[in-house]
Amino acid sequence: MGLLKKLFGKPLDELTAPVAGNAVPVSQVPDPTFAEELLGKGIAIEPTEGKIFAPCDGTVDMMFETGHAVSLVADFGAEILIHVGLETVSLKGKHFTIHAANGDKVKKGDLLIEFDLDAIKAEGFNTITPMLVCNSADYNTFKTNVGKAVTNNDVVIELSK
Repeated sequence: MGLLKKLFGKPLDELTAPVAGNAVPVSQVPDPTFAEELLGKGIAIEPTEGKIFAPCDGTVDMMFETGHAVSLVADFGAEILIHVGLETVSLKGKHFTIHAANGDKVKKGDLLIEFDLDAIKAEGFNTITPMLVCNSADYNTFKTNVGKAVTNNDVVIELSK
């Protein structure tokens, strides 16, 4: 095993999809803050259900009181932002249920947020959900797996320092 590690380097760290849906390049998010990677590289998902799961083991850095977004620090160091929809902060928490708090240790697949997808769409909001690695510049390798339907068990970002 040591020889393989020397030949091929350490394995890539992985982030799974935080929500079920269609994974697309972050450049397709109709908001320049996300699309132009101003906050970091990542992916986006057009959700088909209203549950946000932890994409890796880590710690909740900030759960927004409105439930529209959460930031996590992965055990391997990635600083992750998951943002449900666009401009959804203006809903002031309506249609969102929070299941984690600041400082909580979470495991990959833990439920973080539930949201009423249909109600948010009915209010006219785009529900595309970006997941960004805010410290993506720290990683030499950054691969995204997009262009397909995903569940929270599917790896959508692979990275290594």
